[in-house]
Amino acid sequence: MDRIIGIDYGRKRTGIAVSDPLGIFASALETVHSAKIIEYIKNYAQNETIIRFVVGYPKNLNNLPAEAAKDVEAFIPVLEKAFPGIPVTLEDERFTSVLAHRAMIDGGMKASDRRDKTSVDKISAAIILQGYLDRINGGGPEIAPGITLPPKKNRKRK
Repeated sequence: MDRIIGIDYGRKRTGIAVSDPLGIFASALETVHSAKIIEYIKNYAQNETIIRFVVGYPKNLNNLPAEAAKDVEAFIPVLEKAFPGIPVTLEDERFTSVLAHRAMIDGGMKASDRRDKTSVDKISAAIILQGYLDRINGGGPEIAPGITLPPKKNRKRK
């Protein structure tokens, strides 16, 4: 079944979400150590067909890339190399952590469980992916349109 993978990439941990086969709903999947994200996705891809990656892109309120955007920008070429031919879309991730905490509270999660940052990461990935799905399906406002990086030839290498 075709799936779209949502990724909330961080230096230490990465939240992962997945779409339903129709591309309507996003579900939190897992939080993994960032050093193992490619391995995790490769294992996942053995049973499911991934048709797109939607990666959260950190931006400040002034619409400029946040400090953490450098980490995402370094991750994208690694993802593209590991999964050639699968498109990568960057999606504005402002306020996803706040929304994830709100979702956990509204869902009745205990305060002690809300302190577990792995829950926040995978719920944030689901919020990022759901925003993308809503936008492409015409079901949500275009508040945070997709973000594109410069063409590969213009990207700075570190």
